[in-house]
Amino acid sequence: MQENRLGEIRMVAFDVDGTLFSSESIIFKTYVQAIEEFAQKTGKITSLPSHDQIMNEIGKPVRTIFKNLLPELPEPERDQISGRVLDLLCDSIRSGGGDFYAGVGSTIHYLKEKGYTITCASNGRKPYIETVLDTAGVIQYFEPIVVINQETIHTKGEILAEYVRKYNLEPSAIAMIGDRHSDWEAARENGCPFGFCTYGHGLPGEIPDFEWKFDDLTTLKDFF
Repeated sequence: MQENRLGEIRMVAFDVDGTLFSSESIIFKTYVQAIEEFAQKTGKITSLPSHDQIMNEIGKPVRTIFKNLLPELPEPERDQISGRVLDLLCDSIRSGGGDFYAGVGSTIHYLKEKGYTITCASNGRKPYIETVLDTAGVIQYFEPIVVINQETIHTKGEILAEYVRKYNLEPSAIAMIGDRHSDWEAARENGCPFGFCTYGHGLPGEIPDFEWKFDDLTTLKDFF
C-alpha cells in the first residue's frame, strides 16, 4: 500500500455517488416517475425497466445509462427523459432525499485545512453534483468542477486529464477517490493513484487494485 508523503498528493478528486452520497434510496422512484410521465404523454414505452436493470446502470455516463435502459427510443427522447430525471433528483436531494455518508463535512473540511485542492470526477451532471455538494454544506471547499459535456469531455478519465492540464500537475499528484470500476479505470488511464471506497456501490472483485482502501469516508484522514 502506498502512503502519502508530504507534498506528493496535491489534489483529491472525488467520485460522488457511492463515495460522498448515495442516491440508491431515491434513484429507482425517480427514474420510474420520469419514464412513466414520458410514456403517458407519448405512448411509446410499453414496459418499464426493472429495479435491478436501473441500479446496474448507476455510475455510468448518463447517455450510456439511457441507451441501455431505453434502446428503442431515439437519443433526443432519451435526453428528454434524463433531463426530467435530473430535475426530480435535485428536487429530492434538496428535500432530504438520499443519504450522505457519515463524515462528509468533517472529512472535506479536514482535507481543505491540510491544503489539498479538492475536486470532483463524476459521471454525474453538473446540477446533480452541485446539488449534492451544496446540500452537504461543502461546495465552498471545491474547485470549479469539470464534468462530461459530450463535446470535449466524454469520460471520467478525460475529466482527470483536464485537471492535470488545468492545474499543471503531475498525474501522480492527483488522488482519485471512488467506489466503481470507472473510477479505477480513470485513475489508471492517467497514472493517478486510486483510493477505493469499499462502502460504496462496487461489486465484489470489481476493483483490481488500489493504493488506499477506505472502509468509511473518515478513514481518509488517516492517509491524508
